[in-house]
Amino acid sequence: MAKRSDAPSERARVKRMHERGTYDRAAIEAILDAQPLAHVGYVVDGAPIVTPTLQWREGGHVYWHASAASRMIAGCDGAQVCLTVSMLDGLVIARSAFHHSVNYRSAMLFGAARVIADPDEKTARLAAFINRLFPDRWDMLRPITKQELKATSVLSLPIDEASAKIRAGGPKDDEADYGLDIWAGVLPLRLQTLAPIDDPLNKPGLAPPKHVLDFRVG
Repeated sequence: MAKRSDAPSERARVKRMHERGTYDRAAIEAILDAQPLAHVGYVVDGAPIVTPTLQWREGGHVYWHASAASRMIAGCDGAQVCLTVSMLDGLVIARSAFHHSVNYRSAMLFGAARVIADPDEKTARLAAFINRLFPDRWDMLRPITKQELKATSVLSLPIDEASAKIRAGGPKDDEADYGLDIWAGVLPLRLQTLAPIDDPLNKPGLAPPKHVLDFRVG
């Protein structure tokens, strides 16, 4: 259970259902590492915007990429942002509409984002991103060009102001409802990888490498 005194800041403190919250760094990192899909919230011209993107973690920072022409760059560089990662693990089916719920894992990070300007650092971060998804793939690829590097931005955020919230288990109905003739339980969900589909323009004889076949998410 998350203790108020453990929260890194007031805005990162889990307020609703605080018993599901945690500020444990290992729990937060586990969620970030399990799900590459993230949503980044920021403000442009006074209006809130939330952009989906892919994120990856290296040590105490989370990184994500964007087009260098994206409005996200101006909205995030040096500005306060909120990055969230979440996974839906099941539908919780109760004996009343009010107590229906979901099982999930989520992490929320706050802080000032930074655009990585140094080309060598940016290249290293992009290599880490590819290798995080598909180990050792970066060195197999055609080298990145200067134009490709220029067209791609990488942003970073320290994992200093963060919380996680997790729900697991079955429905929590009112005591009087347990005697009703209504089925209740959990419908588990998972994100599953399927068999790779070859690009029809592949050279003959090429097969998916092990790092593609081994990919898992969640």
